[in-house]
Amino acid sequence: MVDKAAHSNRILSLAGLIVALGVVFGDIGTSPLYTFRATLFLAGGIATTDIIYGIVSLIFWTLTIQTTIKYVLITLRADNKGEGGIFSLFTLVKEKKFWLVFIAIIGGAMLLADGIITPAITVTSAIQGLRLLSPDLAQTTIITIVIVILTALFFIQRFGTSIVGKLFGPMMIIWFLFIGLVGIYNIRFNPGILMALNPVYGIKLLFSNPVGLLILGGVFLCTTGAEALYSDLGHCGRDNIKISWIFVKIMLVLNYCGQGAYLLTMENQDVTHIDPFFDIIPKELLIFGVVIATIAAIIASQALISGSFTLVSEAIKLNLFPKINVIYPTKIKGQIYIPLITFLLWVGSVGVVLFFQNAEHMEAAYGLAITITMLMTTILLFFYLRKTYNKVVASVVFIIFSSIEGVFLIANLQKFFHGGYVTLAISVILMFLMYVWFKGFSIKIAKHASVPIINYSDQFDALTADDNIPCYGTNLIYLSEVPDPNRVERKIIYSILNKVPKRAQHYWFVHINVTDEPYTTQYSINRICNHSTRVTLHLGFKVRQKINYFMKFIITEMIKQGDIDDQPRKYSINLHNELEDHIKISDMTFVILNEYLSNYNDLSKFENWILKAKFFIKKYTVSPIKWFGLEYSSVVTENVPMIMGSPKHTVLTRIDDDNPK
Repeated sequence: MVDKAAHSNRILSLAGLIVALGVVFGDIGTSPLYTFRATLFLAGGIATTDIIYGIVSLIFWTLTIQTTIKYVLITLRADNKGEGGIFSLFTLVKEKKFWLVFIAIIGGAMLLADGIITPAITVTSAIQGLRLLSPDLAQTTIITIVIVILTALFFIQRFGTSIVGKLFGPMMIIWFLFIGLVGIYNIRFNPGILMALNPVYGIKLLFSNPVGLLILGGVFLCTTGAEALYSDLGHCGRDNIKISWIFVKIMLVLNYCGQGAYLLTMENQDVTHIDPFFDIIPKELLIFGVVIATIAAIIASQALISGSFTLVSEAIKLNLFPKINVIYPTKIKGQIYIPLITFLLWVGSVGVVLFFQNAEHMEAAYGLAITITMLMTTILLFFYLRKTYNKVVASVVFIIFSSIEGVFLIANLQKFFHGGYVTLAISVILMFLMYVWFKGFSIKIAKHASVPIINYSDQFDALTADDNIPCYGTNLIYLSEVPDPNRVERKIIYSILNKVPKRAQHYWFVHINVTDEPYTTQYSINRICNHSTRVTLHLGFKVRQKINYFMKFIITEMIKQGDIDDQPRKYSINLHNELEDHIKISDMTFVILNEYLSNYNDLSKFENWILKAKFFIKKYTVSPIKWFGLEYSSVVTENVPMIMGSPKHTVLTRIDDDNPK
């Protein structure tokens, strides 16, 4: 269930449009800071008419085909109950092909890795505008300012960004109007630049210039934020994104044309030393330009950080990422803070700044990983369109966009040796981490021993009635990963009956089913016997798994409906006014079974290696107690060996000590 504030932002409205401008378009909206400069450098740095017209044409049609048609008109339709992003798209098609999980892993890892460079390149590009005000400004000073801004930006994440977020939309409106008006101001000097919107100029540059294909590596930077349009679908809604994109695209195109018109005034000159974005700003507005560009860069970075939090949170719920600490700093649904991800993004962004030193070098490395993410989205989109429309439509869309993105990928491959290896190396680490976690979970589910609960119902009843055994707790709750509502892991039954018999009034076996929909909050009950119940919580992949709260609610409801006996409390600090009604839940004790990999397993060498790697990673993840919201609950932790498959038994032969054989 989505809160009213979030829902109102999704409905087409003026407020929704303003929110969309602040949340969705930060990355793509700051691309004029570096795109033209990077592309011109790849084209040789000489401002000829053919090159300038060709670059403007390629940028316009890349924005049109890749952003408008693919993402705004097609991909935004692939919404998962209002949510978007590569993992949401994966949940819509995951039942089609098992291997699609690897497509989602690759796309998600690449998106996270390439995101590290976005705050670095946008903030650095903005701050470098200070050079026009102070030409003698040292690069070390610029780097220091950038690092201070990035550090402050990542530091405030722990407090939530609801207040700052309200300013994002209005500030981005000012930003887009500013870059659009500056573009118009320069177009009047060379209005013929508008002819460059003809695709012929772009095609001519690609096929007539010896480095035509390499130029696309710079052009692609104009659309690197397109994936954010889809990822932020749940925050703003499809209609708000579509309508606001019209305004954004017009302003972007006007600015790119303005940069082109300005560069035509220096025809046939070497312009590698200039910054076309800041050079087209009138001198009296330059200080304002640097300030508003810095603010826009911060907003773009903030949107990326929030998107990274959402991406990781979804991956955790889908068992594609280790469970790490997730904090909800405000009461606004969907606003989360992940300390570990914040720290890693900060280290990565600062490291990028220190490694590359200036925005020009970052441009040479930027875009390679995001190209792969877009290609992965196209593959998942193909299966979605085939499922919802037909094979012909799906095939046409796939062929067109996979071909375009394939060409962009080839063009961006030249960035590998210029720093692209940095983001790809980070991507590989993330992919390995996600693969190990997912594969380990799959092996565990496939081979973990489970038993029918009904087989032990008589023993549960007898144990409950056995007064000779001390009462362990009124409600004894175990978490089960077995999806079958009639079965649980053998280790759970062993914990109740074999270790130290645990006498309780009621035994609960809780399984969490993460649904394909983002905000599902449902549960189902399977009464096994008088004293044992299997509960399945159907929770959306964006719902926090607060097991303590959910179980209190479920037990209360079952007592009210007469499904289980009342549980009156004899002792309580608030015995007479604890609850308004007569329902009083007695104690709940959660038993967490902390597994370790036993040597007594029937596993292949590969499976054994995967599980060892997963257990090593698990040492550094958040504890189940924190993850399931049990910090203030009664929790007992037991260490149990993980035994899988049917290991061969070693038979011992007795011999006499005085007659060994």
